[in-house]
Amino acid sequence: MKKKRIRVKKRFYLILLVALIAFLFLKSDWMARWMYPVHYKDDIRASAENYDLEPHLIAAIIRSESNYETGRESRKGALGLMQLMPTTAHWVVEKAGFDAVNDDVLRHRADVSIEVGSWYLGWLHHQFDHNAIAAVAAYNAGQGNVNKWLDSGKWNGKLDSVSEIPFGETRHYVQRVFYYYNKYKDLYPEF
Repeated sequence: MKKKRIRVKKRFYLILLVALIAFLFLKSDWMARWMYPVHYKDDIRASAENYDLEPHLIAAIIRSESNYETGRESRKGALGLMQLMPTTAHWVVEKAGFDAVNDDVLRHRADVSIEVGSWYLGWLHHQFDHNAIAAVAAYNAGQGNVNKWLDSGKWNGKLDSVSEIPFGETRHYVQRVFYYYNKYKDLYPEF
């Protein structure tokens, strides 16, 4: 009698597990959106519109840089959701004419980090003749490094040749950002 109950319980749990797996496959959009969420959509949309950028790209950079966690500071000292180095952030604040932005505000306020980071990304996008791949590489490695790679022919600025980027960190960063970018475009076409 006891063995029969154990078998019945095992079958029940097996059926439950199969049903759960089937549900997850049937609701894969739900599962994918759960795995790849986008936070601060209104702030991202506003900054994307202000600086002529795709919101999916801004979201992908945020995901790659901080995974939407405010208050972050990298080992190298980059701050906020979009992980800007303080010197870069101060330059952006001065150049763009933003008011009352300091390191603490940049670190803890998502809207400010998104605005400052998006302005900088938009500026890089313009500097690289609207080449988003080169702009993303420059966001990580710096404009000077990317200009050297492009001018010397070490890299042609295209995604299909990203393996030619001399800095491994930047190479992986560009791949990661465009992986998330494509995920977000598929999951959030209405963005």
